[in-house]
Amino acid sequence: MDVPRVPQVQSSPIPPALAITAHTATTALGRGRDAQARALRERIGGLRRNDFGTGATDEQRLDTWIGRVDGLDEAALPDALMPWDCRNNRLAWLALQQDAMAERVDAVRTRHGAGRVALVLGTSTSSIGATEEAYTRLVDDGRHFPPDLDQPIVHTPHSLGHFVQQATGLRGPCITIATACSSSAKVFAQAARLIQAGLADAALVGGVDTLCGSVLFGFNALGLVSSAPCRPFDAARDGLSLGEAGGYALLERAEPGKPGLRLCGYGESSDAHHMSTPHPQGLGARLAMQAALTRAGIDAAQVGYLNLHGTATPANDAVEAQAVAALFPDTLHASSTKGWTGHTLGAAGIVESVFALIALEEGLLPGTLNSTVRDDACGPQIHFDNARSGSLRYAMNNSFGFGGNNCSLVFGMA
Repeated sequence: MDVPRVPQVQSSPIPPALAITAHTATTALGRGRDAQARALRERIGGLRRNDFGTGATDEQRLDTWIGRVDGLDEAALPDALMPWDCRNNRLAWLALQQDAMAERVDAVRTRHGAGRVALVLGTSTSSIGATEEAYTRLVDDGRHFPPDLDQPIVHTPHSLGHFVQQATGLRGPCITIATACSSSAKVFAQAARLIQAGLADAALVGGVDTLCGSVLFGFNALGLVSSAPCRPFDAARDGLSLGEAGGYALLERAEPGKPGLRLCGYGESSDAHHMSTPHPQGLGARLAMQAALTRAGIDAAQVGYLNLHGTATPANDAVEAQAVAALFPDTLHASSTKGWTGHTLGAAGIVESVFALIALEEGLLPGTLNSTVRDDACGPQIHFDNARSGSLRYAMNNSFGFGGNNCSLVFGMA
C-alpha cells in the first residue's frame, strides 16, 4: 500500500514561547506532581481491578482494570460551590488544591486582573456520570431529577468550565474543549492563540474526566477494553484500561532571559479518516507532530522525550509507532505512561503534558509499564525498560482523539 505524502507544514513567523509558571496533576498515582514523579521513577502503577459503581455487584461490573482516584466519593465541595457537586467537579476541585495551584491562580488573577485571565479546559464526558445517576433516581413518577441533582448546569458539556470559573473567580474568556482524547492537549493551543491575539494576558488550562458507566460500557461496546492491565505497544496488547484524572497549568507571556518551562509549539490536525479508527498510515498524527516542531522552530532530533498517546489498542499503537519512526531519529526516548494511570480520556492531554514537564524538570525518562514483548511495529524510539535519567532541552506530548482529531505539544526548558 502506498503511504500518502504528508503535506508540507506552511512556514510562518515563530510566535514567542509562553512561560508555564505552574502545573499539577492528580491521577490514580496520587495527588500532585511529586506523587506522579515518584510512581514513574519507581514503576508503581495505579491500576486496580474494576471496583467502580456504588451498590454494583462484582457480576454487574465490567471485568477490567481502572485507574481510579481515591477519595472522590467522600470529597466535599465548599458550601458555595455545592450547586455544581458531582464526581467530575469534585476531582476538578481536588486537583486545584495540589501544588499550591489555587494560590498561584489567585496571584495571577491579582497581577493581571480577573478579566484578563482566560480559562480553557478539556473534557470528554464532563458531568455525564451525574446525569446517569439522576436518571436512575427519578422522582415524581419519573418526571423529575431528584432535588440534589436538579441543577441544569451540571448536566451540560460546559459544567467543568463553569464550575472552575466560579471556583477561581477568573472572568476572562471561558472555553470548554471536548474533542475526545485530545481535549486537554488542545487547551494549550487555544490558550496560546487567545494570549497572542491580545484577548488575555494569561490562561489557566487543564482538563478533568472521571469514570462513569457511559465511559466503561461505551468503550467496551467498541471492543476496546482489556480485561487485564493495559500493555501499550506490547505484541500481545488487547485493549485499554480506563482511568480518571485532573490537572492544570498556568500560561503567561515569558519574560526575556528568565529561566523556566515553556510551551514552545503546538500542532493540530484532523484527518477525519474514521469515527474511531486512526488513519492507517498515521497521516494526521504526523501532521500534528511536524506542525508542533515547526512552530517550535526545532528539528525532530532535538526532542529528548516523547510521551506517546499509546492507548494499548492494536490499531492505535501500530499507527503511532509507524508515524514516530518516520519522523524521529533512533536516539529519541519515547514511551506511553497509560500503564500507570489508565487512559484518562479528556484529561490525558494535561496529565501527560505534566509528565513531559516532569521529564524536563527532573531529567526523568519513563519506560512503558506492563509491556514486555515489543511489537514488530515499534522502532528503537519506543522504550519499555526502567526509567532513565538524562538532561534534555525539549519534550513532547501526543494526544490523538476519535475522528482523527490530533494534537502534539512541544515543551522546553529555557
